[in-house]
This record gives sequence, structure tokens and C-alpha cells, in this order.
Amino acid sequence: MELDVRSIPPRERHPRIFGVFDGLAPGESFVLVNDHDPKPLYYQFQAEWPGAFAWEYLEAGPEVWRVRITRR
Repeated sequence: MELDVRSIPPRERHPRIFGVFDGLAPGESFVLVNDHDPKPLYYQFQAEWPGAFAWEYLEAGPEVWRVRITRR
């Protein structure tokens, strides 16, 4: 599954992303597509779900970032 948040208003992005993550079974993943490096989101994942996710950059800008987020 791919979640492209570029057209979603910024204040709605993180809740949508966390909703998708909450719906994953262990071992499942989705690809986040964003218009900037989602590093702050990574730190939020670390705070909320330490050790429960994997984060893999598939594309790192400069215009598009794609990150595979997996529930462990």
C-alpha cells in the first residue's frame, strides 16, 4: 500500500499516517510518499512505538521522499 500525503493538509498528515500504521498487522508495511524529509515523523514514531516499527528510505528527495514503514 502507498500513502501519498502531499495533497493532504499538513495538520491532517500525521493522524492519517498513524491511522494506517495502527491498522497494520505485524510484518505488514506501507510506503509513505511526502514532499519533504519526514524526519520529525520518524522521531514521533520512536517516541510512540519504540522498537515496534522499521523505517526504510526508498527515495530521498529532493522533490519526493518515499519511506517504507513496517510494523514489527
